[in-house]
Amino acid sequence: MADSIGKKMGMSAKNRILSVIATAWFAILAIIIIFPVFAGLLASFRPGTELIRKGLSIDLDVSTMTLNNYIYLFSGNADSQKYFMWFRNSLFLTAVSVVGTLVICYIVAYGLSMYEYPLKNFLFFLVIATMMVPFEILILPLYKEMITLKLIDTTAGVVLPGICGASTVFFFRQYMIGLPKELLDAGRIDGATEYGICFKIMLPITKPAFAAMSILCAMGAWNNVLWPMLVYRNAAKFTLPIGLNTLLTPYGNNYDVLIAGSMFGILPVFIVFLCFQKYFIEGMTAGAVKG
Repeated sequence: MADSIGKKMGMSAKNRILSVIATAWFAILAIIIIFPVFAGLLASFRPGTELIRKGLSIDLDVSTMTLNNYIYLFSGNADSQKYFMWFRNSLFLTAVSVVGTLVICYIVAYGLSMYEYPLKNFLFFLVIATMMVPFEILILPLYKEMITLKLIDTTAGVVLPGICGASTVFFFRQYMIGLPKELLDAGRIDGATEYGICFKIMLPITKPAFAAMSILCAMGAWNNVLWPMLVYRNAAKFTLPIGLNTLLTPYGNNYDVLIAGSMFGILPVFIVFLCFQKYFIEGMTAGAVKG
């Protein structure tokens, strides 16, 4: 019995040590991740000349801090109007991308998880196989396809190539595999159509998965630079990342708007996370424990 107690105490001490190590490791990672955001936030309260002289830093020099960058950003001048035009374009593009991606990927994942038919696993393998192809390899054929379809300089040309993401399909499928298929039979007995079962019975149950994917898809669409830059030709359609990039030119850099606008541009994704954080962890960990 003494040996058993000794082993338990040893295991408890080992678990505490591992817990301390894990906590310290994740604390270090958090600091590394937060540092550039915090440095950018401080820089947004300093004149652009200070950024040129000192670069990004966490030096809390209160004497150089001012609200002028944000006042200028919201002043309604030409730069401010362009910024909020880019901001509205990004909001619209992100909303369309997120809604379209969630609906399409949910339907695809529903078919791959709730029904039995020949080649189902092979079709799922093909979906997953697309994750192994770097987007850079697909840029040229996708661009030529958009030209053929006459979708250059349109929102559809930006949204359609990525509207059915393999990773989103995979996530939805893995989530729905854990749902009881008896719900389908119960719905059929009650006279529900297959579409009714899909959208009225199963869809509400997948709310955590929708919440998790809403955050990830919104982040991806909001921060997307390369593909919208290739598709859009009209400056009036530029999204926020593309617009902010135009502030850096060989003839001068508008750091005042660039840094303050970058920090303000974080808000939409942050708000989305706050709205869906209740379901985010539940959705991300779904299927992790079986039993």
